Amino acid sequence: MTRNETSVRTRVLIADDEELVRTGIRLILAQAEDLEVVAEAADGTEAIEMAGRTGVDVALLDVRMPILDGITAAARMASVSPRTACLVLTTFTEEGYLTRALAEGVAGFLVKDIPAVELIAAVRSASRGHAVASPRMMRHIFDRYLENEAPRVAARELTYLLTEREREILVHIGGGLGNAAIAERLHVSEGTVKADVRQILAKLECDNRVSAAIVAHEAGLLRGRG
Repeated sequence: MTRNETSVRTRVLIADDEELVRTGIRLILAQAEDLEVVAEAADGTEAIEMAGRTGVDVALLDVRMPILDGITAAARMASVSPRTACLVLTTFTEEGYLTRALAEGVAGFLVKDIPAVELIAAVRSASRGHAVASPRMMRHIFDRYLENEAPRVAARELTYLLTEREREILVHIGGGLGNAAIAERLHVSEGTVKADVRQILAKLECDNRVSAAIVAHEAGLLRGRG
């Protein structure tokens, strides 16, 4: 990471009704020089107030909080702090919340037992405007969505529009990799991957990486992986 990148810290809000959880997340993020926790909240309403007051870059929101849940808080936060990217912390048992998170367009959702290195990477990615989901959560999303009548034929037709490299990048997106990791695997610059991802989203008519990953799964591109 360059000096310019570390000179401007990503400002983070943590919202969870359990103080112990907030402390744990704060200690994890403190390991990264480019991240700074500037506010904490114990419920959704307080989180919205704090976001409006501080204009944080990223908000980590527990999906279940008193007064207002994390997803509702994220949706309302857009009006008081539109530049804040919201990441929802959840568990595999909260199916309804997962569906709502996708519908509300949150920046991403992570399992609460996510490894420290993945949490730090997720916050960084969200601050750059990327949609985020841990690999395990991504697989879980696929399982839930494919229980419905997924339009697999339409998905396959859309992926035919992609170049060979775009299809390869889409597979990596489906595996939950960020741009930096994809660039390393393909031996190209992160800027090149970023440009390709924009093209992929446009061709697939997807609003974010999570939606594109679901298309990849429906089209059968991830078969035999993980």
